[in-house]
Order: sequence, then structure tokens, then C-alpha cells
Amino acid sequence: MNIFGTDGVRGKVNQWPMTAELAQKLALAAASIYIGKGGSNLHRVVIGKDTRLSGYMIEPALVSGFTAMGMDCLTLGPIPSPGVSRLTRSFRADLGVMISASHNPSEDNGIKLFGPDGLKLSDNMETQISKLINDNINLANPANLGRVKRLEDAVGRYIEAVKSCINKQQRLEGIKVVVDCANGAAYKAAPQALFELGADVIPISVEPNGFNINEGCGAVNPEKMARTVVSHNADIGLAFDGDADRLIMSDEQGNIINGDQLLATLAIKMQREGELNNSTVVGTSMTNHAFDLWLQNIGIKLMRTDVGDRYIAEAIKEFDFSLGGEPSGHILIPHLSKTGDALMNSLLILCEFVKDKKPSSKFFNKFIPVPQIIHNLNDLDKEILNKIEVKEKLHKIEKKIESNARIVIRPSGTENIIRIMVESNEQNLILSTVKEVEKILI
Repeated sequence: MNIFGTDGVRGKVNQWPMTAELAQKLALAAASIYIGKGGSNLHRVVIGKDTRLSGYMIEPALVSGFTAMGMDCLTLGPIPSPGVSRLTRSFRADLGVMISASHNPSEDNGIKLFGPDGLKLSDNMETQISKLINDNINLANPANLGRVKRLEDAVGRYIEAVKSCINKQQRLEGIKVVVDCANGAAYKAAPQALFELGADVIPISVEPNGFNINEGCGAVNPEKMARTVVSHNADIGLAFDGDADRLIMSDEQGNIINGDQLLATLAIKMQREGELNNSTVVGTSMTNHAFDLWLQNIGIKLMRTDVGDRYIAEAIKEFDFSLGGEPSGHILIPHLSKTGDALMNSLLILCEFVKDKKPSSKFFNKFIPVPQIIHNLNDLDKEILNKIEVKEKLHKIEKKIESNARIVIRPSGTENIIRIMVESNEQNLILSTVKEVEKILI
């Protein structure tokens, strides 16, 4: 059985598969494949985590497995996922590991694996690791056990790497920025990077206690950030998720700016600078239709993939594209970062904002989105979507509304949820369609 979902292994802590036992077995299996793949005779794995209390349980379980295989472990402490990706390459490690359930609540946790190139593992490699989970794996001789070392300034190294992605002369003086770190992995790095670049920083959700990650804050709940922007008369707001690979923003009026509008800003920048390969942006089935039309008007194509940043990454790699992202705020710019990096992306956008010298409400006003509702159905067996009679009923709904609306029904790859997305200029049609689909599935 493949234990991996669309973004690593994820689940409720102390329930399969998110147990200490499974974490140790996962480390043994991954090490058996990747040991020595970093290109040096130093067998290393880099391990970061977010701020969940359960990280203290999962990290030593992983360390136990990796050291038993003869791999040295560099532990980073709380650091954004893209920091693990960057440091895996920097240290020529065989493997990188991020302990995080991203945007999920604190009772969940997850394990994301990065290859020596800093990229998330392919489906094929994850399947291979899953098959080895319960095998008898040859362990290292006692004399060859791995060692463990804490890298003290991992966050500082990450901040410097991110700052190197923007023009060295670029500063953020004169703007007031609210940054909501979701009580997660970016709670140190994001405010510090913005401060060093000269911004007037108002940090919120930067007091993690092991349980409050993503709780009423961050990219999944950006309303807190937007309210703070208005109450402090700030120019702009940023909100990250628990492991800081998602970015959602707010203008000075408190309007939420999602990933599609952020992609539009970056598409213009990269097109202007000759960096938008093949004049194409990669989106997903959830990408707003108005964004697609807007791109066409400025000579840029949109390619859609399944939902999930890994599928965007695969399309970017296969077709040599240079920009992709999701409305949820995952944005990929592979020549700057091997994985989604919310802090880096926010700095790139803030630099454009400073140059533009317009209020953020005008700066982000690239297109007017088609009204869209995403309705979540919790605690349903996702296999219901594979039943023939259910498929037929849903197909009839799709055909009935296809001239006036767009619908996407999909199981979440990271939570026990079925998502219903309906997009239309007719609000009544959106609401009636959601209810009709809900009756079929419940």
C-alpha cells in the first residue's frame, strides 16, 4: 500500500500512518534507496520541522531510522519547507525531510521527502519506498552508525538564500507590511527577512505553542491578516501557511488576494524580463477562468494540471516552463527555488509593488475573478467518487451547466475531505449546483 498522498505522508498523530513506528520504518526505507545519492562520501540527511508539538516525537523516530542506516542527520529545528529543500542541496545531502502537515490543524502531522536535487520525490520513488516499509532492511554495522548534529543558524542561512533571489539594490523602505506566520515554520524567518530589507514590519501569529499552528490565522485563514492591515493602516499584508510554502496576500483595504492574482503579478514581471519560458503559466483545474482570459489578452497561455503543486512541478519540468501555481498560494519558480517558497515569492511581489508606487488595491487589480465557491464535505469515504452511479449523476450535472458554469469535484490529497468547486457569474446557479452535488454524495 502506498502511504504517500499528494504531498508526502500525512495524518492524525498517533494514528496510522502518522506514528513514531512508521516514521522510523520510513527513514529506514528511504535511506536504503538514497544513501550515497548526494554525490559525496558523507552520507547525510537534512531534517527540518514546523512548530507542532508532535515534531518532538517524529523527529527522533526519523533520526533513529536514518542513523541506523549509517546516515548522519543535520537537524534544523523550525524552518520553512523550502529552507529544507535549499539546505539539502547546499550540504550535498542524500535526502531532505520536512516534518509538517502544512495547512492542516495541529493534531495532524506529515513527512515530506526531498531528493538531493531539492525536489520532492516522484510518484515512482514514493511507491518504491512504500513497498520497502515492511521489508527486512540491512542495517549499518555498529561502527558505521550515523551521528546527529543541530545546525544552529539554519534560519539565517535560509534568509540569506531567499534575499539573494531579488536585486541586491532593492529595498522595502517606506512600506508597512503585516506578516502572518500562522504560528508556524516561518515565525522567525519572515519578519526578520522583511526587517533586514527595510520594511516597517507588523508580525502576527508568531508565538507558536505547539498547538496553535494555522489556528484562525495564516494563509488558510487570512481574514486575521486582512483585518490587521486595515487596523494598522498598513500598505499590504502577507499570510503564510504552517510550513511557509503557500502565500496569500491582502491589499490596504483588507481585500484578500489569492494565488491567481499573485501569479498574474509574477507573470507580467517574468514576461517583461524575458524569463517566462514558452509564454506559458501553469495552473490547475481550480484556476479561475477570468485569469485564463486575462492571460490570453496579454499573449500568455495557461496550461491546467490536476490540483497539487507536485503536478504543476511535473508539467513545468516536462515542458520547460518557468512559472506555475494554485489559487491556494502555492507558486513555483523553478530557476529560483526547487519548491514553493512563500517568503521568496512575497519578496519578489513586494519589490514589484514598491516599484509600481500604486496603492496595493490598484496594484493587484489585474482581472475580476469569476465568482467561485469551494464547499468542503468532511468525513466522507473518498471512494464514493469512483462509484459508477455517482459518476453518471455528476456527469449529468456537469453537462447541464457547462455553458454557464464550471465545476470541479475532487478528494483532497492531504485531508479527509471532498471539495466541490463551482464557478459561474450566476450566483443562484452556483448555490443550487453545490446543493445538488451534496445530495448525491451525502
